[in-house]
Amino acid sequence: MKKEQLKIKGLCFGEVLWDNLPNGKKLGGAPLNVAYHLNQLGVHTQIISCVGDDGPGNELIASCQELGVPTRLIATDQLHPTSSVEVHIDAVNDVTYDIVFPVAWDFIENTEAQVYAVQSADFLVFGSLCARNEVSFVTLKELLTIAKYKVLDVNLRAPHYSKERVLELLEYANLVKMNKEELIVIARWLGLPTSHTDSRLVDEIMERCGVDEVIVTYGAGGAVYHARLAKVRYHFPALSVTVKDTVGSGDSFLAAFLSARMGGREDLAIEDMMGFAATLSAFVTQSDGGCPHYDAKTINRFEWIHYLAKGEVS
Repeated sequence: MKKEQLKIKGLCFGEVLWDNLPNGKKLGGAPLNVAYHLNQLGVHTQIISCVGDDGPGNELIASCQELGVPTRLIATDQLHPTSSVEVHIDAVNDVTYDIVFPVAWDFIENTEAQVYAVQSADFLVFGSLCARNEVSFVTLKELLTIAKYKVLDVNLRAPHYSKERVLELLEYANLVKMNKEELIVIARWLGLPTSHTDSRLVDEIMERCGVDEVIVTYGAGGAVYHARLAKVRYHFPALSVTVKDTVGSGDSFLAAFLSARMGGREDLAIEDMMGFAATLSAFVTQSDGGCPHYDAKTINRFEWIHYLAKGEVS
């Protein structure tokens, strides 16, 4: 991980909220987590979202600023509250969420500032959760028509999604990240035989929806990168760590991959991109919450200790 500021610019769209964890509340929302990590990794990234005109909203904005996440494109809604989510973590560290509806980020309206930001950004990251309400869904689609590179982070949280809207969002995406369970759900929606291998399912989804790249995450089983046009498939195992919680681990994986994928280094192989993503994801998994503090020295030391323990450093 390098400290230098990269020339690329990112943009995230969607939910910002307070995660009410067993050990207290922390900033959350997949797009916000991705934006935080991208900024930590030297990619200037703004977030388009909305909070309520209330105490939690003011606190959320202040916390984002403290974390280095630009807040200029986070609007304030006079009618709907700032979002909060009850997070439940079971004995094996699996996470479930109780998500309130409706909240401020369900009502993100398009503005000239947002249009300019999308036109200026090298990529736009968005999730499926923010499509649950018509207002934000329409705004998102308007922005996707002008975005240069579109990254869909599938985030199926029942009952806050629909088959029709998720499949429509897939049609816009250049890169899609999903987990194993989400892969099976999408495959069923498309009428694909779930007896097929995961690789064949991904190939079919990419072909039908016109998606160029897909990353499927498998938790402790690592992640697999698929590229349709290049006909590349690569599996990278997860690093073995002591899990505190898995909140935000997938978001950090995506941010790290994007910082490498979009960074413009032609000498960087897909193995390096996936390895960096796995390293940051493992660090977040052993930390509290989705936005732990770190710098280049922290991640470099973490990676060195991990590979030293495996006997891969001489």
